[in-house]
Amino acid sequence: MTDIPQTGHSAAERAERKRQRAMNTRRSVVWGEKIARGVITVGGLMVIVAVLGIMVFLIRVVLPLLAEGEVHGSVRFQLDTEQDVIWLNGDEFQTLGLAVAAEGRIITFHIPTGTEITRDQFDFGGAEVTAVAGTLSRDRVAFGFDDGTVRFAELGFRTETTSRRNLPQGLQALDERDRVLDGRVFTEVGTGDFRTLSSALELGAPESVSDLPVIAVDYRLGGSATRPTRALASVDAANVVRVTRTRSQVNMMTGQETVTATTTELPALNLAPGVSVTGVLLSGGGDRLLVATDDGMLHRYDLRNLDAPQLAERIRVADPGVAVTSMTFLSGEDALVVGSEDGAIGVYFRLQTGTPDTTDGREMIRARSHAPMPAAVVSLSEGQRQKEFVAVDAEGNVWVYHSTSEQVLFRLARSGDVTTSSIGMIFPRSNGTMLVSQGGEIEAWQYTQRHPEVTLRTLFGRAWYEGYSAPEFVWQSTAGTDLVEPKFSLIPLVFGTIKAATYAMLFAVPIALMAAIYTSEFVDKRVRATVKPMMEMMESLPTVVLGFVAALILAPLVEEFIGAVLLGFFALPTGLMLGAFAWQMLPVQTALRYDGFPKFVAMGAMVLATAVVAAQVGPVFERVLFDGDFRAWTAGRHGTGTPFMFLILLPASYLMVTYAFRKTLGHHYRAYLGDRDRARAGRVDALRWIVMLAAAMGLSWALAALLTAIGYDPRGGFIDSYQQRNALVVGFIMAFAVIPNIYTLAEDALNSVPAHLRSASLACGATPWQTAIWVILPTAASGVFSAVMMGMGRAVGETMIVVMAAGNTPIMEWNIFSGLRTLSATIAIELPEAVRDGTNYRVLFLAALTLFVMTFVINTIAELIRQRFRKRAFQL
Repeated sequence: MTDIPQTGHSAAERAERKRQRAMNTRRSVVWGEKIARGVITVGGLMVIVAVLGIMVFLIRVVLPLLAEGEVHGSVRFQLDTEQDVIWLNGDEFQTLGLAVAAEGRIITFHIPTGTEITRDQFDFGGAEVTAVAGTLSRDRVAFGFDDGTVRFAELGFRTETTSRRNLPQGLQALDERDRVLDGRVFTEVGTGDFRTLSSALELGAPESVSDLPVIAVDYRLGGSATRPTRALASVDAANVVRVTRTRSQVNMMTGQETVTATTTELPALNLAPGVSVTGVLLSGGGDRLLVATDDGMLHRYDLRNLDAPQLAERIRVADPGVAVTSMTFLSGEDALVVGSEDGAIGVYFRLQTGTPDTTDGREMIRARSHAPMPAAVVSLSEGQRQKEFVAVDAEGNVWVYHSTSEQVLFRLARSGDVTTSSIGMIFPRSNGTMLVSQGGEIEAWQYTQRHPEVTLRTLFGRAWYEGYSAPEFVWQSTAGTDLVEPKFSLIPLVFGTIKAATYAMLFAVPIALMAAIYTSEFVDKRVRATVKPMMEMMESLPTVVLGFVAALILAPLVEEFIGAVLLGFFALPTGLMLGAFAWQMLPVQTALRYDGFPKFVAMGAMVLATAVVAAQVGPVFERVLFDGDFRAWTAGRHGTGTPFMFLILLPASYLMVTYAFRKTLGHHYRAYLGDRDRARAGRVDALRWIVMLAAAMGLSWALAALLTAIGYDPRGGFIDSYQQRNALVVGFIMAFAVIPNIYTLAEDALNSVPAHLRSASLACGATPWQTAIWVILPTAASGVFSAVMMGMGRAVGETMIVVMAAGNTPIMEWNIFSGLRTLSATIAIELPEAVRDGTNYRVLFLAALTLFVMTFVINTIAELIRQRFRKRAFQL
C-alpha cells in the first residue's frame, strides 16, 4: 500500500505554536484583552440587571391596582332612642353621626366610641312620619307625614378650625384622638390646630302637598346661591304622584327673598288593584321621575315640560310578583341602581335609542347585573365621590359594590340586631360604611379600597360606561367634573400604538430598503460615501423638532393640498419610471459617461419635477375624483367609494396585469427586445409600460365600480372623516425618523454579503437587479429583518412625534385620516399631572409595563425569525 502523505499539524504541534504566539505577545496586550473581556461581560450583565430592575419596579408599582381591599375595623353600639330610627348621617371624617327617630328625636354621637354628644328634638306637631328622603350629601332631608304635609330639614355638620391657643378649657377626652365640650368635638390635625365638628340642625315649616298620607317622597336641590331651586316628588296613599318645584330669588341689595312654588299632578300610574308604590326617585335637574311598585315595575316620567308631564315609559325591572324594594342613583345620576325582593341588584341607563315605545325616544336599559344578595334588599345608599353603593339585605348582610368594575368590594355582615330593617350609608370619602337598625343599634366599618374601579376586565376588556349605548373600550382618565367616572381601558392606547407604528412602517420600510439596495448594489461609491453619512445624520434630528414641524407645518399643508398628496403617491413612482426609461434610451457611451453622481442628481431632479407637477395637478385631481372637496367626501356628504378604491386597488391591478403579461407574452417580448438596439428597446419598453399602466388603471376602476355596485364603501371603515392631525401625518414624519435606522442597518447587512456570491451570480448571466433580489437580499435577510424590527421598535416607542402630531384622540379605528393616542404619548402627557400612588398614576405605569412587554415580545419573535434567516444564509 502507498502511504498517504500527512498534511497539516498534529494537535500537539498546534498547541505548541499557540503557546509560542502567546509568549511572543506583549503583556500589555494580554492584560488589555482580559480587561476588555471583563468589562464587556460585566457591562452585559449590568444591562440585563437594569432591564430586570426596570420590570420589577414597574410590576411593584402596578400590583396594588389589583390588590383586594382591607377592613381596618368596626364598631357596634346601641343608641338610647326609644323610637324607631328613620334617618342616618355621618361626617366625612367618620367622627360624628346623626340618627333621627320617628318622633323627631335627634341624637348626635361619636362614631368611634358610641358616646352621645347631644340630644335634640324636632317638633313635628303630632304628625307621624310616613316617608323620608334626602339629597346625595344626606344633609338635606324631606319628611312626609300622615296629614299630607312635608317638612324640609337640615341634618348636617358644621366644620371649623380652632388654633391651639384658642382651645377652650375643660375638654373631655373621648378617645386618643378626639375631645368634646358643649356638643363640639375637637380633633387635632397635622398642622397642630384642631378641627371642630358639631351638628347643624334646622327644621322648616310644614307644607301641604295632599289630603292623604304621603307614602313616598324624594327631594333635590339645585340652582345657584342667589337663585336656588328645590324639587320635591311625593306619592300619597291613593298613588297620586305630584311634583313641586320651588324657585327662590334673593335681592342682592336688600337681601329679600322671593319664593315661587309650582305643584303639578302627574299622569295617573293606573296600577292594578293591590299594587302599591314602594319608592320614588327624582333627578337632580328635576327633568325625570322614577316610581317603583311592588309588582316589579318601574315607571318613568318625563318632566322637562312640567306644564305637560308625560308618563314616558313602563319597564319591568324584577320578575312578576317580585317587589322593587329599594333604588337610588349613582353619583352623577346617569345610572340607576335597583334592588328587589329576591336580592337581585341591577343597574339601568337611560339611553337615546329612538324607540317609538316611549314618548321621548329614550328607554331604560339594563346595563349591569351585580352579584345578588342572599335575601331581599332593604336599603341602597350611593357613594358621593365614586360609583360605589352599599346594599343591605333582610338577613343583615352588608355588601359594598363598585358599579363600573362590577365587583363586590366587601362582604360584611351585621353582628347585632338583624331582625329589623336597617338604613345604610357610605361615608363621603368612600372609606367606610355605617348602618343603623330600626331599634337604634349602630354598626360601622372602616376600610380601604384604593382602586375599586380597576380590574383586569376594565383594563383590557369592554366595559359599559354611563352614557354609552354598549360596552366599549374607552380611555378617559379625567373629565371636567368628578361626577364622570374615569375610564381606564388600555386597549385604545395599545391600538393607537400599533396603528402609528403600522402606518409609519408602511412608509418607511419600502423607502429604506429600496434605498439600501440601491446604494449597496447600484450607486457609485462616491455617491454612497455622501448619501450614507447624510442618512445617518438624519437620525440625530430631535423628535420634538420633527413633531413641531409635523403639527404646525406639515399637518396644515397636507390638509390644504390633500389632493396633491394623494396624487404624489402615484406620481412620484411614475416619474421615476419615466426617468428610468428616458435614461435607457440614451446612447450607451452617454449613459456610462454620466453614470454615478450625475445620474443620482438627475433622479433627484426628476423627483422634484414630479412633485411640482403633482402640486399643480392636485386640485384638478381632487376635483375630478372627489368633486373638489376631499374632506367633504370622507365625511360622506357626496360621491361614492369608487374613486378611492380605484387608488387603493391600482398597485394590485398593476401587479395582476404584469403577471398576466409575463405568463402570456413575456418570453416573446424578451426575445423581441433582444434583437433591438438600446435606444429602440427603451422606447418600446416605455410604450409597453404605458400600455400596461393604462390597462391596470382600467382594471382598477372596474374592480372599484364592482365593489361600489355590491354596496361596499370604504368610508366608515379604514377611511372616514378627515382630521388635521391624523395618522397620515404621523406616518410621514415618523417614517422620516425611522428610515435612517432601517437604512443604515440594512445597507450594512447587504454590504457584508461575500463578494464571491455577487461575482458568481453575474458570471452565470444574472443582471445586477436579479443578483440583488435573488442572491444578495436572501443572504442578508437576517440583517435586513433585524433592521426592520429595530425600526419597528423605534416606531412603537416614539413619543414626541405622536404627542404633537397625532391629535391625542384615543379612538379605535383604522381610518388613516383620524387621530390616535399611543401608550408612550399618554404616559408623557398624563404622568406629570397624576397624583402619586393614585389610580391614574398606577395605570400609567401599567401602560409602561404593557409597552415594555409588547417590545419584549416583538423583539423575541424577531430574534427567532432572524436566527432562521441566519441558518439559511450559513448554508449558502
